[in-house]
Amino acid sequence: MQSVKVVFHIDEVDKWPLLLANVRNLVKAVDLASSHIMVLTNAKAVLAFDGNALLNHIDGIEALAGKKVVFAVCQNSLNGSGMAVDSLPEYVKVVPVGVLTLIEKQADGFAYIKP
Repeated sequence: MQSVKVVFHIDEVDKWPLLLANVRNLVKAVDLASSHIMVLTNAKAVLAFDGNALLNHIDGIEALAGKKVVFAVCQNSLNGSGMAVDSLPEYVKVVPVGVLTLIEKQADGFAYIKP
């Protein structure tokens, strides 16, 4: 199995099912021990982590986080959505500026995928 470095970018709430399916399929096909898989969440997509939201994606997110997939959210998007950092699940990493993280990851050789 091959190893990969990839960042999935999601900024729309309705794209979560497609993104999670893409990540699940990738996780099955690569060597997780040597791969780096990140999901960078910004804009309204951060609402998937809002405990008050009626979104059904958190179980799929938690399952992937348990398989070494890094979930990161943009601090600016959290602020814009009125969400507090301490309300996030412990496996979620907060980055100051999501688009800057995307640039940095691509500069580090990560493939960029946006479903």
